[in-house]
Amino acid sequence: MMASKIYLASRSPRRRELLRQIGVHFDLLVFRSGERGEDADVDETPYPDEEVARYVERLALTKADAGFKRLRWRHLPPQPVLAADTTLELDGEIIGKPGSPEEARTILHKLSGRTHTVLTAIAMSDGERTRSAVNVNSVRFRTLDDDEIRHYVASGEPMDKAGAYGIQGKAAIFVEEIRGSYSGIMGLPLFETAQLLDTFGYRLHPIR
Repeated sequence: MMASKIYLASRSPRRRELLRQIGVHFDLLVFRSGERGEDADVDETPYPDEEVARYVERLALTKADAGFKRLRWRHLPPQPVLAADTTLELDGEIIGKPGSPEEARTILHKLSGRTHTVLTAIAMSDGERTRSAVNVNSVRFRTLDDDEIRHYVASGEPMDKAGAYGIQGKAAIFVEEIRGSYSGIMGLPLFETAQLLDTFGYRLHPIR
């Protein structure tokens, strides 16, 4: 069945921007305060010895399934639900969003002068089937000094972002090299997203 619109189960303004970039029509599907089922928010605690790729894919799949359940609770028109999750890996450690400015500074010190891995998983569900894909990229930071890190954290930009930085924002000046998908590092790999949309019957129109 052809889909004319999807739901995006994410609060991320970057993901909304990227979907609009490729012409996807979507509605946001997020929990409202006090809504039944809000305790179904994803527990992002890694399982013991869980591989990073499996971890990020599991979260995206859980978000997509939870999003479709939310769709049914609200009796909304059935359309595929897209969800995503992004995390970083450095020396085998999963690095998510900082919980405080102090944690953001600690993360950025770890990334300084090093190459880290950025993984974004996407998942889509229509209630009958759920599909997923994982995008893996590497990012190298130049060496950062204490003042740069302090001023960047004070800007507030790191606080809602995996790895305590946004490559599309002020932190772009920290990035010495990337290998992989720029949109994947932002939080929604567009190549894999287009493939997933096609699987669920959403046709993107080629540029003419």
